[in-house]
Amino acid sequence: MAVFTLLEKKDLEQILLHYTLGVLEDFEGIPSGIENTNYFVRVGTPQGSTKLVLTLFERLSASELPFYLALMRHLAQRGVPCPAPFLTRTGGLFCSFKGKPAALVQCLPGKDLARPGVTHSAMVGAALAHAHRAGVDFDMQQPNLRGLAWWRQVVPAILPYLSADRAMLLQSELDAQEAFARSPAYAALPVGPIHADLFRDNVLFDNDVQSGAVVLGGFIDFYFAGTDTWLFDLAVVMNDWTVDEPSPGSGADTPPVIPDSREPARFDLARAKALLSAYADSHPFSDAERTAWPWMLRAAAYRFWVSRLYDWHLPRPAQMLTPKDPSYFERILRARIQQHDSGLQLP
Repeated sequence: MAVFTLLEKKDLEQILLHYTLGVLEDFEGIPSGIENTNYFVRVGTPQGSTKLVLTLFERLSASELPFYLALMRHLAQRGVPCPAPFLTRTGGLFCSFKGKPAALVQCLPGKDLARPGVTHSAMVGAALAHAHRAGVDFDMQQPNLRGLAWWRQVVPAILPYLSADRAMLLQSELDAQEAFARSPAYAALPVGPIHADLFRDNVLFDNDVQSGAVVLGGFIDFYFAGTDTWLFDLAVVMNDWTVDEPSPGSGADTPPVIPDSREPARFDLARAKALLSAYADSHPFSDAERTAWPWMLRAAAYRFWVSRLYDWHLPRPAQMLTPKDPSYFERILRARIQQHDSGLQLP
């Protein structure tokens, strides 16, 4: 989330006219993320105040948006903890503001964790499997817009900015992923709607009011979702949730570096095993998935290295936007290639 379009009180009031949610009380820009303009919005009714999240879509068109919002509504109706969109006065999933789509969704309880533990990792694994199963009967499809087709499109634009070593890695891994995508093992993988961006900052945890126990508040920010393999979704989670440190951001005026002293690519085995076991309790892994697993770990690292390189070298202006260090996922990718035949296996 980020703020590309600055909104004033009158702008929020105009957007709220499309809904029957109440009267604007307060609003605040949300600074994290890199794709859309986001605000916390508080509205009041005679029954009390409600906190919502407004997203103004900077890249997604009105024709692309129904997939994401309908998926969130579909999953929420099946018990997956995610923010359900509010319907407009005319029954739509979104409205329009100054030519851009805009949507209001539930603001889920809790906060994200920079350093989750074993219990948190297991909860995410179980909830991810639930989300995958719940999406089986979702009747809309849309490609993963940051998948293989996008890599083919943007890698040529990135290559001129890179050193010879990095350019060689970027191109060779693209060639390897294209070859694996044509394999029988890849063709046998379960496919459906996936989140595709389930990093630590896109999962909220809260405490149960009565017991005080930690509960999963929900998955947020579905706007990279698409139809892809379940295993790719799981690999994205593994590469972020179970490594020794969270993926860092860095300022736009700070050049990316590769620190020799840190090795963020190592899995925390306790968290990794907890996550995989919890997922497997609902979806036992097939032989095809075991074969594909090292490739998916590489693909998940590659996807975010490519997108961070793109945002770093070809940035868009935005208020409160901080590009993230691309070298982090370069290191992850190099480690996953090195560990291809000896890394963490599926249960």
